[in-house]
Amino acid sequence: MDLFLSIIALLLGLVGLAGVFITGLPGTLISYIGLVCVYFNDDSTISLLQLIICFFVTIIVMILDYFLPGYFSKLFGGTKYGIWGATIGMIIGLFYGFWGILLSPFIGAVVGEIIGRKIKFTQALVVGLGSMLAFFASTGIKLIVGLYLFYYIAKELFLVIF
Repeated sequence: MDLFLSIIALLLGLVGLAGVFITGLPGTLISYIGLVCVYFNDDSTISLLQLIICFFVTIIVMILDYFLPGYFSKLFGGTKYGIWGATIGMIIGLFYGFWGILLSPFIGAVVGEIIGRKIKFTQALVVGLGSMLAFFASTGIKLIVGLYLFYYIAKELFLVIF
C-alpha cells in the first residue's frame, strides 16, 4: 500500500506543479492531495498539525488566485470588459504554449477595454499591465506553495524508499 500511495503522491505532486501554470487546473489542491497520500504512508514524518496548516495555506492560495486578477484589474483602472478580455485571452493562450499563456491575458485585457469602453490605447495598456501583474502575482504564489508541497512529498518519498 505504501508503494501505491507513494506513486500516486508523486504523480499528484507533478500534476499539481503543472497546474500552477495551467489555467483551470487547481494545482495547489492537487499537490495537497499528494501530500495527504504521503501522510498515510507508514513511515511518514508529516504531522497532523503540518497537514492542517498546509490545508489552510492551500485554501488561502485558491481564494487569492480567484480574487487577485479582479483586484489588480480594478487597481489599474480596469472594468469587467478587461477582466473578460483577460479571461478569454488566457483560454486562447493555452493553445499557443508558454508565450501564449504569458501574453494572452495582457492582450485580451487591452482588447476588452478598447472594445468595451472605447478608451484610448494607452489607458488600455495600463489595464493590460495590471492584468499581467495579477497573473504573475497569482502564479508566483501558487508556484511557491506548489514547490513547498512538492518538496515535502519528495522528501517523504525519499525517506520511504531509503
